[in-house]
Amino acid sequence: MTLLSLPDALTRLDYREAVLVSVVQAEGSVPREVGAWMLVWPDAVAGSIGGGQLEFQAIAQARVRLVQSPEAGHDSVHRYPLGPSLGQCCGGVVHVRFERVGAADTASLTQRLMPARQPLALFGGGHVGCALVRVLAPLPLAITWIDSRNEIFPADCPPQVRCEHSDPVQAAVTDLAPGTRVLVMSFSHAEDLDIVVACLRRQRERGDLPFIGLIGSKTKWATFRSRLADRGYTEAELAQVTCPIGVAGIRGKEPEVIAVAVAAQLLQLP
Repeated sequence: MTLLSLPDALTRLDYREAVLVSVVQAEGSVPREVGAWMLVWPDAVAGSIGGGQLEFQAIAQARVRLVQSPEAGHDSVHRYPLGPSLGQCCGGVVHVRFERVGAADTASLTQRLMPARQPLALFGGGHVGCALVRVLAPLPLAITWIDSRNEIFPADCPPQVRCEHSDPVQAAVTDLAPGTRVLVMSFSHAEDLDIVVACLRRQRERGDLPFIGLIGSKTKWATFRSRLADRGYTEAELAQVTCPIGVAGIRGKEPEVIAVAVAAQLLQLP
């Protein structure tokens, strides 16, 4: 069975009908929340309503509906108790809607299923930056990847990631969308400091960057704190910078390990 991304699934709808399976009501302990969805074809699936027997049976039911005549009345809601009879011990109840969809529904499904994307600015195209893009690209983020070296970005960059060459690199801070979360990990400490200064300056003016994360050790941040204090930034302003970044307790320093730790930290943010 082929697992499709949402963009690929919407493209497939142009020439092959599917059944949209969506959670419309949830009671008690359940695998997924209301709004969770799957698009089901005979040979492919996009999305998930939580796995296990619930999803297995829902896929089977959707495929039965695909071979029925469209006039058979294909939109309905089924109730699935997640108990011994289903082989799942969650104990809750999930109400699932089945809807037959096709090319005429692509536009409405795009609006309905595409998640809102939180803006994220990633400064730095080095090893950790590359690892982070690979981890973050599937998440509901609108990523702007920024570096002063134009040739640094990989040719196979995910389509949802916008690459931006900025020289000087800190000039890009001015044009970030309000509400952007910022990660700073350029190839030099001097650039890192310039980017942090630009972020703090913007915070003074607009206060619209909810997270400023700087890669580095406690020693690096102590040095930066001293330099930033010399430039007139207060303790309250410096407290807006998170350094080191990443959830606590993860000791590995490999780029992929750091990327997972930072991604987890971002997902914890309100």
